[in-house]
Amino acid sequence: EPVAFEDGLQGRIRQRIESEVGDILIRRRNGLIAYHLAVVVDDHEQGMTEIVRGVDLLGVTPVQIFLQRVLGFTTPAYMHFPIAVNADGKKLSKQTGAPAVDNTHPVRNLLQCLTFLDQDPPASLATGSVADIWEWARENWHPERLRGRHDLAAPREYF
Repeated sequence: EPVAFEDGLQGRIRQRIESEVGDILIRRRNGLIAYHLAVVVDDHEQGMTEIVRGVDLLGVTPVQIFLQRVLGFTTPAYMHFPIAVNADGKKLSKQTGAPAVDNTHPVRNLLQCLTFLDQDPPASLATGSVADIWEWARENWHPERLRGRHDLAAPREYF
């Protein structure tokens, strides 16, 4: 039977684990617990009810939901956001050579992220504080602007 769930942004997701994924690795050769099982247990132990991740992890969420069901855990609500990608369509990360985020400019970084996510923050926030930006973002969040967008190319001026 397929695993299906309603993603808060991407809509209805359905996957047949046995034919689309195959066997689920739960312990690696080196003896460490694999990511899927570790994150399921960790989320459960922390009492997570809502999980927001990058859309790059959308395809593995049904595996995690399957494991939650097998273990008798409650399934949290999920929302998978667009991610920033390079010109080759690969997620911006250390592995793809993306530069580190300059943490000395948190206001600028937050405004660039909100702009990247089509939230259109006002220019006046550039002189505000991090708290001002978070307050504005909470009051003016429009997730519908992200619907249907999966991987987003990140223009150089953003990151």
